[in-house]
Amino acid sequence: MKILKFGGTSVASSQNILLTENIIKKESVKNKVVVIVSALHGVTDGLIKAAEYASVKNESYLSILKELEEKHLQLVKELLPVPEQSSWLSFTKKHFNDIEEIYNGIFVLGELTDRIKDKIASYGEHLSSSIISARLQYEGLDCVWMNSAALIKTDGRFTNAKVNIALTEKNIQEFLKNHKNQVIIGPGFIARDENGNATTLGRGGSDYTASLIAAAIHAEELQIWTDVSGMMTADPRLVSHAKPISEISYHEAMELSHFGAKVLYPPSIQPVMSKNIDLTIKNTFDPEAPGTLVSHHVKVEDKQQLAAGISNMSNIVLLTLEGSGMVGIPGISAKLFQCLNHEKINVILITQGSSEHSITIAINEKERIIAENAINLSFADDINLKRIAPVKIENKLSIVALVGENMKNRSGVSARMFGCLGNNGINIRAIAQGSSERNISIVISENDSKKAVNVLHEEFFESEIKQVHLYLCGTGNVGSKLVQQIYDQNPYLRENLLINLRIAGLSNSRRMIFADKGISREEYDNWAAYGQEASINAFAEEIISRNLRNSVFVDITASSEIPEIYEKLLKRSVNIVACNKIAASSGFEQYKTLKNTARNHSCNFYFETNVGAGLPVIGTINDLIKSGDKIISIEAVLSGTLNFVFNHYDGNKTFSEVVAQTQREGYTEPDPRLDLSGTDVARKILILAREAGYPLQFEEIENISFLPEACMQGSVENFYTKLSEHESHFKSLFTAAQKEGKILKYTAEFKNGKAKVGLQHIAPGNDLFHLYGKDNIVIFKTLRYSEQPLVVKGAGAGAEVTASGVFADIIRSV
Repeated sequence: MKILKFGGTSVASSQNILLTENIIKKESVKNKVVVIVSALHGVTDGLIKAAEYASVKNESYLSILKELEEKHLQLVKELLPVPEQSSWLSFTKKHFNDIEEIYNGIFVLGELTDRIKDKIASYGEHLSSSIISARLQYEGLDCVWMNSAALIKTDGRFTNAKVNIALTEKNIQEFLKNHKNQVIIGPGFIARDENGNATTLGRGGSDYTASLIAAAIHAEELQIWTDVSGMMTADPRLVSHAKPISEISYHEAMELSHFGAKVLYPPSIQPVMSKNIDLTIKNTFDPEAPGTLVSHHVKVEDKQQLAAGISNMSNIVLLTLEGSGMVGIPGISAKLFQCLNHEKINVILITQGSSEHSITIAINEKERIIAENAINLSFADDINLKRIAPVKIENKLSIVALVGENMKNRSGVSARMFGCLGNNGINIRAIAQGSSERNISIVISENDSKKAVNVLHEEFFESEIKQVHLYLCGTGNVGSKLVQQIYDQNPYLRENLLINLRIAGLSNSRRMIFADKGISREEYDNWAAYGQEASINAFAEEIISRNLRNSVFVDITASSEIPEIYEKLLKRSVNIVACNKIAASSGFEQYKTLKNTARNHSCNFYFETNVGAGLPVIGTINDLIKSGDKIISIEAVLSGTLNFVFNHYDGNKTFSEVVAQTQREGYTEPDPRLDLSGTDVARKILILAREAGYPLQFEEIENISFLPEACMQGSVENFYTKLSEHESHFKSLFTAAQKEGKILKYTAEFKNGKAKVGLQHIAPGNDLFHLYGKDNIVIFKTLRYSEQPLVVKGAGAGAEVTASGVFADIIRSV
């Protein structure tokens, strides 16, 4: 014999009931079946809501009851032929007349007790099971209705009654012994106490009814039919890549359902588990889908997946009782849990430090006030004597649980779990792990719940692809090249590095746009047309509020405003990749603050392209320092722009013409004075000195400028005019070097803790002499590279190479 249970969505309408009917027909051909059904979808909630209205003398309860009555009457008309309808329409009306009388009494008395709640809630299952039974009989099935409420005996704890297992099993066995019908159908959720009063088994109790019947008769299988194809590795509403679980153990299923996997009511597992009966979760709307098998037969050693699933529970409150008066005093815990038990408050999670100084428990938020008052009252004397503090409350929390039999006796599971959460800036408020090792539960902010579940799912179930969310600020020459490189390279990254880059946000000085699932190449071509007005602070707040895992903020601007948001983002564990040199060359204390903030919040702050565009200059310094070397001196040409200018200025063209050519080819900032003034080079040597471990300030760098002061005044147009006017000055610089058989190079030098930048005459034998086009060169002398220096040389400017350097930092950051 098989037991089939159908939930509220499976019987929500006549169309759904016909699907349910087909499943019952198919199963009853091969097996005798007992069918347990829930109330029609939304009916129990409607009945309770109407009762609450009536209790406060709100006559809206009448319209709710009318809607529920019409719903059932319409169901009779749709499921049964006209000759059969009359008796069942009368049956339905009679029950709603009885219901209305009860509600009128609630309205007059202004009182709604748990006993009355159970009485009115029982009507939903009673009506649905009776009408569906009539339909099956009309279809010719050998079907009888079973009043399962009369068979299941409980105590008088209304709304969540405790079942008398021995008496219940005896009643069920006797009924089935006397009824040999091929199909037996009855209501779930409802029962009766020893006095015959209606009781209920808790919301979700229809699963429990079916499980009790299955256990009582040692059924071949219990099937739970719902609106999803079994249990999933995570809530699919939170995790788009959640996967169905084909097989799972009873213990795993119990842990997952207890912590929020609503597809299965936790108490329903125990009866079938005790009798070793297979439980299968199936989808009414996709009956051919395999679903999830819950049983003892799952062989853990055959399961390659470390964890079975991730569940989450929202609306959680942490209550902490603490004080020196608790240390070494027996009975404190017992007293705490007794007072909560007296108020019928369910404790979801418990954690206590070995110092015994505090006990922390998690409960549902709706029970917070009752629990707080009960604990403070119970410990009033200790609180007055300052031995124990009043209970501390933390709200707006969630519990996330990682569950799996295969986690037992496996080292490193907790490290992986806490590591990936920490790397994404998710703060853990409390931790609980039982000695079974099949469940690690954490309490976190409710705002981090979705992010945490996705991070854990990616770590334990999606190791083949890591989703990275990019927020790009700056879509000019370098930015647009970077975007194209991302789109072009993403297939390679997915296949070879198991990384998928999503451009989740874009901003320029005018517009910004966000898309959690990524902006496609087609959308990028016209993104500014439907973006919103840009604001760098609003952009940062949006990144923080979206709170997506593996987030990277990419600054591809020269703005002095944007680095102001770096610290805020780093504190939320958002990785930062900066082409912008402002932050790393700001005051030394601010530079150190950003570096320390990144380290303290388990994220990365990379700015390789600050020096040398795509050349591995900063990375080389970091590798040298990490390996124990020390930088003695740095000699460099650090401006691709200035190198390009002086490589092309030979006296045939004016200096103004060469600078204009350099700008046209994309090798200068929009305002070329930033390059030609030496400020940019000074920032670069400052950054290199700092990365080498020297606390240098920008003001300490000697900058020997070659530009006349007049060239630095006014607009960019005025700058070019002044360059032309001072051509003789630039020609004299060139001629002086030429007379010595040397060339002009704008160099940077760091030595003996001091730095300087300026135009130098370079002889042919110098390492800086043979440097062409826009190339950069950096020459390191270190303790290990003292006689033969370490040289990094290559293209130091250009949108393509700069974008590729930024791209490399992005990959490195995740």
